[in-house]
Amino acid sequence: MQAAKIWAVALLLGLAGLPSPALAAGGGEGLMQQANNDLENVNSLQRGARNFMNYCVGCHSMQYVRYNRLATDLGLSEEQLRDNLIFGVDKINAYVTTAMTREQATSWFSAVPPDLSLTSRSRGVDWIYTYLKSFYLDNSRTFGVNNKMLEGSSMPHVLWELQGLQTAVYRDEAVMEDSGKESMVKVFDHFTLDEEGSMNPKEFDGFVRDTVNFMDYVGEPVKIKRQKIGMMVLGFLLVLAVLAYALKVEYWKDIH
Repeated sequence: MQAAKIWAVALLLGLAGLPSPALAAGGGEGLMQQANNDLENVNSLQRGARNFMNYCVGCHSMQYVRYNRLATDLGLSEEQLRDNLIFGVDKINAYVTTAMTREQATSWFSAVPPDLSLTSRSRGVDWIYTYLKSFYLDNSRTFGVNNKMLEGSSMPHVLWELQGLQTAVYRDEAVMEDSGKESMVKVFDHFTLDEEGSMNPKEFDGFVRDTVNFMDYVGEPVKIKRQKIGMMVLGFLLVLAVLAYALKVEYWKDIH
């Protein structure tokens, strides 16, 4: 029994030491913001689906989700689905794919834009939220922008008309080299807005949060149901443990 307890503690400590998906993905140290999305907010999921289909599906697919599944889970009718989410697809049971060919992608971006079905699980929702807000002007890049969360990203700032264009501001910070000599390096400090977009910062935050919420849902459509079932199972096990203990006391009361 003592050995089992030691192994259990070691396992918990080991899990606590594992990096989060966002940190494991790398990048954005000190920049990460919390998405604070809510999977139970159906209206937010509907807006997020609209945002994704209007701004993302031109380049990115979601190959593991069908349109009719979106309609069922997001409370949309077939008419609403066709009018607002399906573009150039006849069948509502089709997968969410992009019309961009591999040849076009490599010609325009030098790489094929990734499928985003599982990005919320591999990167984390906070990473995606911060990434979409971290584009900045960089004339050395093909599209004139870069991203602090993923430097060298080939993705253009597709939301610039909404957010506007911002500049990355750096500060000088002293660091100690291995030789023991102190040197100054440029460290990212904050963004400044150079050109305003059609949305103010609060509106744009809401837009990005809805989009991230939708991507979180797509990453695991049964997440809320799974969590609810998990809580029910834990409750059942707790009641069972109480009953088992009461039964044990009843059986052993005459012996003790």
